[in-house]
Amino acid sequence: MVSLRDSDRDKLDAAVMRRLIAHLDSNKDVQNIDLMILAGFCRNCLSKWYMAAGDEYGVTISSEEAREYIYGMPYEQWKAQYQRPATSEQLAAMENRKKD
Repeated sequence: MVSLRDSDRDKLDAAVMRRLIAHLDSNKDVQNIDLMILAGFCRNCLSKWYMAAGDEYGVTISSEEAREYIYGMPYEQWKAQYQRPATSEQLAAMENRKKD
């Protein structure tokens, strides 16, 4: 791995995180269940990790604030506009993933 100063690594990590969030925002058709099936994490996971990082660094971030940051809008609004009901195939794939 490239030898980086901690401050440079932090800058790069932050830039990658912002790019990931922007990428997810521009691909709202990608459902959270699909992300969970394929990658084992979703937008909700990112928001929980964001809150946990806040806790680690003494920054209080509510669940709603973290979700709004990750989703780019209030979570309930995102769900109403973009979340589709899970198909039977998606639910089966999710169950199979849990068994692994």
